[in-house]
Amino acid sequence: MTTIRAALVQSEWTGDSESMLEKNIGYARQAASAGAQVLCFQEIFTTPYFCSVQDPAFYDTAEAIPDGPTIKRMVELARETEMVVIAPIYEKVDEGTFYNTAAVIDADGEFLGIYRKTHIPQVKGFWEKFYFRPGNLGYPVFDTAVGRIGVYICYDRHFPEGWRVLGLKGAKVVFNPSATTRGHSKYLWQLEQPAAAVANEYFVGAINRVGQEDLENTDYYGSSYFCSPRGQLIGEAASDTADEVVVRDLEMDLIEEVRRQWAFFRDRRPEIYGEVSEP
Repeated sequence: MTTIRAALVQSEWTGDSESMLEKNIGYARQAASAGAQVLCFQEIFTTPYFCSVQDPAFYDTAEAIPDGPTIKRMVELARETEMVVIAPIYEKVDEGTFYNTAAVIDADGEFLGIYRKTHIPQVKGFWEKFYFRPGNLGYPVFDTAVGRIGVYICYDRHFPEGWRVLGLKGAKVVFNPSATTRGHSKYLWQLEQPAAAVANEYFVGAINRVGQEDLENTDYYGSSYFCSPRGQLIGEAASDTADEVVVRDLEMDLIEEVRRQWAFFRDRRPEIYGEVSEP
């Protein structure tokens, strides 16, 4: 049986980006020491989740990918730990062009590419259109040392279409780094991602921020977890109040077992789904 040991990191904002980066690198090394082969950090992990306010000062926290300092550190980290690393940060393309982006780096330090968050909310406490353009790269799937992985980011998880495209492209594990607050969506947090894992018959790694930040309307509940193609949590979810490194074994043969039992991909009827894509 093929097993991938995978890791998620949830961590409370430290108050500055440098110490936040160093803390998360420390957690990544901890995961690697536990045998992790692939790891994902939380949404825009080196800064606070600033979208609870609308302040142009936060534009200055965006970085180039792959030539900015954080992704260069992530390349070094992947090479050092021999882990595949998914690093979600605030991406700057040019003055006025910013994305909510996850960089994917292979276990040998090779930069494989990026996923840009597709669905951008603009509601109280989540003023993301003030900061991010909608992603323009579709739903890439990355061939890594641990197999084919995909990335969805936070609000994307409410939209089943992208989950399905990642499955159709052969993703076996999809990571969903997020920033979602207590009392806002915890019920959905427990429901949607296991449902997506069932519908698309792959593993999902769900990562949420944790703790309170020095901005209004921030109280993140962590509870990061992995779930299987059967929609079952693999081990317990992480703490809802504290930093945690979640390391779990994903038994990849389960994907084929489930797909033979529930042949959802075989029984799809794409020829009659045209209404889904109508505006």
